[in-house]
Amino acid sequence: MKAKASSSEPSVRMLRVGEQVRHALSEVLSRGDVHDEALSSTPISVTEVRMSPDLRHAMVFVKPLLGGDEEAVLTALKKNVRYLRGEVSRRVNLKYSASLKFKIDESFDEGSHIDSLLRTAHVARDLAADTEDGDDDQLE
Repeated sequence: MKAKASSSEPSVRMLRVGEQVRHALSEVLSRGDVHDEALSSTPISVTEVRMSPDLRHAMVFVKPLLGGDEEAVLTALKKNVRYLRGEVSRRVNLKYSASLKFKIDESFDEGSHIDSLLRTAHVARDLAADTEDGDDDQLE
């Protein structure tokens, strides 16, 4: 009998299909196949695709590169979702063509914020104090 994965963890199949969809979308967007000014003038990174358990819905996380206008890119992706869905269905062999929902990936901004917090004088002082305490432990 197979053990079911918990509902919060994606299955291997969901991860594999998500990667295939990510690669397909990245290829379409990088080749400039979509005839939209916002999409052709801004390089876009497809950072992650999360598939639903039935593989019928895909949450696509994107990030415009080189300081591109996030809202304009998101609007253009939503406007061209039918074309993108068709291209994905041609490139990824699935029983059903997954619906695509686009969202801006905020993880880069969160990482930058954490990095800036770690570089503040207050945190640096605390980290230096921890390092000095750690050196005493190694001498014993």
